[in-house]
Amino acid sequence: MRLTTNDARLTPDQGLVIVSCSREKAVTTTPVPALDLYQGALVPHLREHLADVYRSRIRILSAEHGLLHPDEPIGTYDHKLRSLGEAERLQERVSARLAADLAAPTLRQVLVVLEPLYLTAAACLFDYVPPLGLTLLPEPSDWSGASVVLTRWGWL
Repeated sequence: MRLTTNDARLTPDQGLVIVSCSREKAVTTTPVPALDLYQGALVPHLREHLADVYRSRIRILSAEHGLLHPDEPIGTYDHKLRSLGEAERLQERVSARLAADLAAPTLRQVLVVLEPLYLTAAACLFDYVPPLGLTLLPEPSDWSGASVVLTRWGWL
């Protein structure tokens, strides 16, 4: 679902990408950056295709840890959101951290690639639309859709 379109190129501070974690993770005994831990869904594509200047604009929504910055160190775990109640409880932890990103004065567009329960945890997004442009993709591994948006932003 696209709530708005924008064909202008975006500087890194004008865009934000929010994706879900994945079941596939690197097996590690010590914490590693979140962007390196996840081996499934969109994270490997983002690692491979986004230039370093854009990687800081990725947020990963984890059922275990809440909203993660890409360089935030975490260890291997196994926890998937399984109920609406759990997603609503996670929302309390996610909202404050996400609100800080969404309130940035230069932010214009947000790409959200989250399945419905994870989107529930990030529901505060809708408090910022408008003025923010929001593109929602409900399939967490939709690289085809995500790459169209990122190309339109000038990030690929």
